[in-house]
Amino acid sequence: MLEDDQEFRVFTLIEARSLIPTLRRLLARMARARDRLLDLRVEIDLAREQARYGGGSPVGPLYLRYMLQFTEAIQEVQELGVQVKDIRNGLIDFPYEYEGRIVFLCWKPDEDEIRWWHETDAGFAGRKMLTDEFE
Repeated sequence: MLEDDQEFRVFTLIEARSLIPTLRRLLARMARARDRLLDLRVEIDLAREQARYGGGSPVGPLYLRYMLQFTEAIQEVQELGVQVKDIRNGLIDFPYEYEGRIVFLCWKPDEDEIRWWHETDAGFAGRKMLTDEFE
């Protein structure tokens, strides 16, 4: 849902579709960093438990590197003006003006192109197929 005073970029369908290759690259980078962070989760949890005793972890610098990669990728996606709705699935929404109101064009990486849209309060479950009037 969009707040009344929230500023955001409004896309055309052509603009949104032109970002797909960039988004694929950034989302893949985000997923790789996320997977590496999850691989380190047990080690980091142990280090967190020992932190009050002055402990640490040899994987700490590695964890920070992957966290930085993950954060930078998310930031780059957000700087494009799109909205990341689900990090795990790479679900992306593009604000779009339709019939005088803002709706979202909706895309995820396992889709070849943007073919869906939904109202701002409907979410993924309310997706509808794009029609010719969106072109």
